[in-house]
Amino acid sequence: MHKDEFYTKIASLDIDHLKKLLWELYWRGGKDLRGRIETLLNPQRPKKRGPELPDGDLLLQDVLDFVALARSGAYMGGSREVSRNERSKWRVTFRKLVKDASLLLAHGEMEYGAPAMEDLIDLACKTKGVMYFHSEDPVAAMRLVVSDQAQLLWGAYLVRAGFATFAKRAVFQFIRWESPYGWTTYGEGWVKERETTLTSILVQMLKGHDAWVEFTDAYLAALDHFARPVAPSGGRKKPSRWDDRNRELAAERRGENLAEWNELVLEHLQGTDADDRLDRLVHHLAIGGAEERKFLQAKLAYLRGDQEQARQLLKKCLQARPGYRRYLTFADEIGLVLKDS
Repeated sequence: MHKDEFYTKIASLDIDHLKKLLWELYWRGGKDLRGRIETLLNPQRPKKRGPELPDGDLLLQDVLDFVALARSGAYMGGSREVSRNERSKWRVTFRKLVKDASLLLAHGEMEYGAPAMEDLIDLACKTKGVMYFHSEDPVAAMRLVVSDQAQLLWGAYLVRAGFATFAKRAVFQFIRWESPYGWTTYGEGWVKERETTLTSILVQMLKGHDAWVEFTDAYLAALDHFARPVAPSGGRKKPSRWDDRNRELAAERRGENLAEWNELVLEHLQGTDADDRLDRLVHHLAIGGAEERKFLQAKLAYLRGDQEQARQLLKKCLQARPGYRRYLTFADEIGLVLKDS
């Protein structure tokens, strides 16, 4: 029968007869026929709508306001700009802003999502040393895994803007944010179990030798920026000895935080066409005190096969910091320094 003839035949049947007819087909038909009938009887459910994207401009302004108030001490009660109720709900506000920034990044809204996330991570990293909120461990209280958010941000740069933009933006963030022992104050609990170093995230993103070289070039350029003399404070024309000492302390902290990364750069680029970058790296004033630089020089000398130079440099490091674990571990690896010490 054609469709019109079929329709004519069933036009005289009432609803009960139609039900019986359909049941006979369903019950006596094969598996494929039953499946087709079941599909027709169960129309597709409407697809779930994804979360509504926040307004990027409003979100960025909310983030800027929140960060500025936190840095001013308003959430500690130092200002009437933040009510008592809002001060107690800072975790909720912070998490909501992070969630909204994440949504924008996931949907390619880089113009607003990227700077919003950067400011929020900056603030989260600072809470480890500064009391911005009434909490002994703000990052743990927020259940914020900083490394996850950094990976989301860098992944968005890589996919949406390409490697060159990723390297240019991520390298400064990496230098500011890296923390080998995590971002929680006490280093334990749910958040600590999920944290990883930013170095390990970068290693996964640098695919191939050319990527390592390009990112290392961006890294050295960023270190040049951090090594520049600080502007004199207090309206003075020349930096004081305290300004110079603060710069030295910042370099020492930076060297400790970036130690894992610096050693990986040596291992990846030594003996390649980019080997010349390593001499610049191990002498750079922005990555630690004299001992840390000597240690990197010792590592590089050892990788290049100059064991005597490595031994002499490492001895000087151990004399300055005799119990430092990284130096002792390397001494044990080369099997020379401890015997002669």
